[in-house]
Formats: sequence, structure tokens, C-alpha cells
Amino acid sequence: MKRTGSADLPLHGGQVPPWLAQRMAKLGLAITEAILTEYGKAEMIRRLSDPFWFQSMGAVMGMDWHSSGITTSVMGALKRAINPISKDLGIYICGGKGKHSRQAPNELMLVAEKTGLDANYLVRCSRLSAKVDNTAVQDGFQLYLHSFVVTNDGDWAVIQQGMRDETATARRYHWHSENIKSFVEEPHTGICGINMGEILNLTAAEAGSTRKGIFSLTKEDPNHILPEATHLIMPSHHDVRTKDVDIKRLGTILWLAHDTKPENFEELLLLEGLGPRTLQSLTMVSEVIHGTPSRFKDPARFSFAHGGKDGHPFPVPLKVYDETIRTLQNAVEKSKIGNSEKSEALKKLHQIARQAEQNFTATKGVDELIAKEREDSWKYGGKTVFGDAKPPKQKTKGVQLRLF
Repeated sequence: MKRTGSADLPLHGGQVPPWLAQRMAKLGLAITEAILTEYGKAEMIRRLSDPFWFQSMGAVMGMDWHSSGITTSVMGALKRAINPISKDLGIYICGGKGKHSRQAPNELMLVAEKTGLDANYLVRCSRLSAKVDNTAVQDGFQLYLHSFVVTNDGDWAVIQQGMRDETATARRYHWHSENIKSFVEEPHTGICGINMGEILNLTAAEAGSTRKGIFSLTKEDPNHILPEATHLIMPSHHDVRTKDVDIKRLGTILWLAHDTKPENFEELLLLEGLGPRTLQSLTMVSEVIHGTPSRFKDPARFSFAHGGKDGHPFPVPLKVYDETIRTLQNAVEKSKIGNSEKSEALKKLHQIARQAEQNFTATKGVDELIAKEREDSWKYGGKTVFGDAKPPKQKTKGVQLRLF
């Protein structure tokens, strides 16, 4: 995988409420198991090393779609859910935020004992990746999170994040073992964060003579240092706006979930009994599991699966979230015993939506869709950190979701 880019990440504080943290762990584990079953451990590591996919996964799990908090909450949820069954899954998560980041070397030593991997090599990779991003790339961000994910086959990814207090911004760094030829020359799969102008990057290929011969500091424009990178801009505004979403892709998913569909959708028969709102969420989860890298250029779209804990774009629909988890867990468990029909049906959701985009025209805008979700939120057990969603005080004309 080539490096996939950078993103602007507003620095968010606060805690993830228990009612969301518990669900994030369950959904994160179900998504992980689905990917492991369908594509294998190496693919899960590749996904984690992709900044765009990572942000999209956080959004589909109900976190604030644009914030730095996605990093800590997603990695925390995955570690809590995966590590108790790491031996069965063949994947281990070490390190974490703050003091937990300093435990990564000790945790990696224990992983090596269980798997037979080279402990010294893993610890060296962990320490070097942190040293490079904290020292060799002098961009003004101080690391406060270091997560090292490794499989029993030796593939690994590093996700780490630094903060810059004076600008209330964060930068996330992604590493992938498959790409590492040198720890000191362009090792990243992607660097996510606010573009702060000129930075010092001694890992750039252009800095080879500097590393070898002189100790003076050479400043380079990030656009020159990372010539292959694209930029994912995560704005500071909390609300989801039209410019943040590919409305055609979003509209297709809502059409698939809510409108009258062709009679020959046999692929969906195994999902009968699910409400249209759950089908909407499952379609986005299906894309996180089965979508290609080009599908994650607008992470804000995935917040239309389960909203956000701060109420943007709408409150987290707990009833829908729970039904999504149950459906996905059931599909994964059946797939483990050789019955993959439901898993295939979930895969078809993404495929059908993608195929429908070719001749699709969206007739409703993002604001109207959000207004409808907020109006109906109380029906689905909508909840935010500020409290439960309430029914509208007076009857208002609903927004029709007829998009095709």
C-alpha cells in the first residue's frame, strides 16, 4: 500500500459515555471478525494503516465524525474487545493512550512469548516508530497515543497521535510493516493532521544526505515531502454539511434502505424482518467491511449509520445500533460454522448500492436528510452525551426519502 494521505483533525477532549463505548467494542469486534473471516489478518492490518478507512470506521461506530477522539476511542474499543480472544483471532493490540502507550514494549514481549515472534524486533519497531514521529518529524505535535497492532504471522501496523495544544489540533500517523524498507526514509503509509506549514522531516528521501553527513535541520514543505499523499480535510465545524458528503453515494444507500426496490432483490431475502433504518446502517457497515479504498474519501457519509455522540449529524439511534450489532454478530457466527448465506447477503448490500450509483440522481440534500433523522430520532432510542432524544413538540410534515 502506498501512503494514503493526511487529514485535519480538531482536538477533542471528554470521555466516551459507557453506553456508546460498550457498543463500539461490540461493533468493532464484529467488523474485525468479518474482515478476518472474509479477507484475512493481513488485510485487517492494511485497513488499520489506511487513514481514510480508519476515520470512516470511527464514524460508522458513532464517534464524532471529524474529531481526533476517533483515534483513542476506536483503538480503545478494539483493544478491549479483541485482546481477550487474541489467541483465537491471531491479532494483538498493544499500547494505547498516555501511560498505556509506555506499556507497548512489555506487552509486545508477552505477545512474542505466545506467538514465537521476534520480541526484540517488535519492540524495536515500536520504539523507532514513536521516535521517528516525535523527533525525526518535528512538526510541533507531541505524541500522546501509541498503538501497535500485530498478527501472529508478524504483520503489524502502528497508529499513533500527537497534539498541539496552542492550536487545539491533532495529527495521526499510520505505519504498515509491509512498506517498511527503512525507519528513517519515508516509512509512513499516511500522516493525518492539520497542515502547519513548514516542518522538519528527517525521514524524507530528500534528507538522506542530511542524515548521513550533517546535523543541520532542513525544512521542507509537507507537499514536497509527501508527494504521493492526498489530503483528507476534517473541518473544525461539528455539523455535517453538503460539502462533507458524497450525496450521490449517500442517496443511493437511503434509496436502497427506504424506497421501493426492484422485485428481484433475492439477495436481501435473508435480511427480511429488519427495519429500513437498520438496513441503512448495515449497508454502511457492509461498505466498511467490503469497500475498496476509493470508497472512503468522505468519512462524514458513514456518520449516517449511527449518528454521533455529540448529536451531529443526529443522535445515536441505540435501537438501530443494537440491531445492527446483533445482525452482524449472527452473520459472523454462522459463517464460522460454514453457513455464509447471511454474510453474503450483507456483502450484497454494499454491492447493490454501488451498482445503483451509475444511474442514480439524488433529489434531497444533506440538510433535509439530517432533519428527517433528527425528527425520527426518538423512535430509534436516539441518545447523545446531553441526553435522550425527545418527540417533536408538534406534528410537522416529514421529509420524504424518495430519492430514486
